[in-house]
Amino acid sequence: MEPPVKRLIPALLLAVAACGAQPAPTAGTTSLTWAVETQPITLNPQLWSQNKARLLVFNQFDALPSRAADGSFQPWLATAWKVSDDGLTYTLDLRQGVTFHDGATFDAASVKANLDQFRVPGYNAAVSAIQLKAFGKAEVVSPYQLKITLNERDGLFLDFLASPYAGQVSPRSLKSAKDLKFGGVDLVGTGPFVLDRYVQGQEIHYRRNPAYRWPPAGAAHQGPAHLSEITYRFLPEAAVRVGALTSGQVQVIEGVPATEVNLIKKDPGLTLRTSLNSGTAYSYYFNTSHAPFDDQRVREAFRAAVDVDAVLKSVYQGTATRAWSIVGEKSPFYDPTLKGAYGGDPAAGRTKANALLDEAGWKERDSEGFRVKDGKRLTVREIASAPFVRDRRDILAQAVQAQVKQNAGIDFQVRIVDQGSAQKALDEDQFELFGNSRGDSDAGAALNLILPAKGAINRTHFDDPQVDKWLIAASATSDQAERKELYAKVQRAAVVSNAVVFPLYVPADQIAARKSVRGLGFDPASGTPASAYDVRIGT
Repeated sequence: MEPPVKRLIPALLLAVAACGAQPAPTAGTTSLTWAVETQPITLNPQLWSQNKARLLVFNQFDALPSRAADGSFQPWLATAWKVSDDGLTYTLDLRQGVTFHDGATFDAASVKANLDQFRVPGYNAAVSAIQLKAFGKAEVVSPYQLKITLNERDGLFLDFLASPYAGQVSPRSLKSAKDLKFGGVDLVGTGPFVLDRYVQGQEIHYRRNPAYRWPPAGAAHQGPAHLSEITYRFLPEAAVRVGALTSGQVQVIEGVPATEVNLIKKDPGLTLRTSLNSGTAYSYYFNTSHAPFDDQRVREAFRAAVDVDAVLKSVYQGTATRAWSIVGEKSPFYDPTLKGAYGGDPAAGRTKANALLDEAGWKERDSEGFRVKDGKRLTVREIASAPFVRDRRDILAQAVQAQVKQNAGIDFQVRIVDQGSAQKALDEDQFELFGNSRGDSDAGAALNLILPAKGAINRTHFDDPQVDKWLIAASATSDQAERKELYAKVQRAAVVSNAVVFPLYVPADQIAARKSVRGLGFDPASGTPASAYDVRIGT
């Protein structure tokens, strides 16, 4: 993997200016330009998969309940809900007077249509198999009351209803959208902003919904959004985003690299905010379906060969939080006893890595210093999808690459490709390592996708019936203490006992802005940047 080509940065800044950048607005104006790191691969909330796209989703779409910082569920489009004693029936009372951007009425029938959409074959198989695995049927009780029946208890069901996946879409647009998979301007919601322009590779533009009167509980104000319009520019190069902010071409950026943090902090005209994400840590997942990671000794050796603290310090300059578990430490289900349970001593790690590889039969070295066995080099491939690369993860991979070569003779190869090529490699099992983090507000949802034998994104091919039983039991209860105990067992099995996961760091989001921009913040459930609903310019 080649390092970033810095000489391109000035040219890219000129390109930003050429595509319509405007000077910073003065107090009292109501338009805002915000530079984002990642271009969305879909604007359909029900197909959402990029944590970085969350702030866009909730500009345009509203969920049923919302989640507060303490994990509790609060009213939004659903004003109240009751759960039957057996946990199988959910009765939702819905807000009246809400309309979709296309003029359609939000009511019980529209919520039923949204839930039924997941039954369409091929629509979102992962959500149907995990988040909606217990969903039985939805019935309209009255125009503004809906009864949902589950086939089995599901402690994660309310979390689903509060997630972007349950962003309410006009049933009319679900049927008429030209590109339902991507979404776009003709797929509409009830949110505080209306999407009216999308230019691939450049920007996305929203205008205020003047009819908006239904923010989630805890919003800083009522009524329509403060901003009359907001433009998000897609600027994947970190230095370009920072340059656009400091030069006044944009007023807000997200994704501030560690190398630029001091620059932002020293500028009296700028502010910087950070927040850890919920869900899972950014981790390397070892593919156990074939060599070399079908051998646990090799998995442990790869992990032991990396001085994680040194790598994070060099890449993130002290701004990254080291991860010790598959679950991020912001989650209430994080198991703190995993801290220091493995690794921690670089010298001992190198000794352990080499001893394990010798024991596993990788004793010989080729002319480049890489270990070989039966004439085959000890090679580990990661195929990363470009739309999901964030937080200098490409630079992180380079640092890990250097360490495993130097400390243990492992040939770690990383390719960043388009989404289609990455998916093809995953489908054909042409990889040994998969890097991933998830921003689910309930980490249990992520664990159910990643670890079960039939998990929708089980890239390790890990199969442990006991782990599956723990996950099923955790999903079937709403007792948070019981769930935490079960998830602690799951974390220890994945990270320590079986070493199928190599946690690296806890993802965080950063927002830098002109001081005139107020109301910026983070979603209390996910830790990702919140929508622009409460954002304003001036006092």
